[in-house]
Amino acid sequence: MIEKFKTLFFVKSSLISLYLALTIPIPFISSEDLKILSIYSFVLGLLLIINITDDYVKTCDNKISYKTSFISKFLGKKNWEISWKDIKLIKSLPTSQGSKVHYFISNKNESFLVPQRVENFERFISIVEDKTNLNIDGLSYISPLWTYKLLTYLSLFMIIGEIIAFTI
Repeated sequence: MIEKFKTLFFVKSSLISLYLALTIPIPFISSEDLKILSIYSFVLGLLLIINITDDYVKTCDNKISYKTSFISKFLGKKNWEISWKDIKLIKSLPTSQGSKVHYFISNKNESFLVPQRVENFERFISIVEDKTNLNIDGLSYISPLWTYKLLTYLSLFMIIGEIIAFTI
């Protein structure tokens, strides 16, 4: 059975809302000569950030795949695919912020970053455990979900403040 795991909603919303909060004022404060260019740049940037946050993971009975968007590929992020039987272990490494990133290590000693920002993460890791028979204890989101929610809400408050400031 094929299952698709999209990027976590609050990860996408935090990045998109932060982009909006930081760039909405630019067309309003740019000079008349640059207004059209700033609007086009704003729209192009918005389309890029939406496209970049559109990665997903696909699992089936034989393999796991990570698919990126065209823009992500252009910027250097790569698709990958690995057969369940080729995963020999899951290696954990600490981050500088105190959490952990995890890698699938293949029989050929290739490393594939375990996606930790996907929706329905509990289902995703249960599939990983079932298909690899590896211990998945400690496998969790890379950072607490409240951080993404907080960034989304703060960005939305900034956007509301900017709208109020420019309409008064």
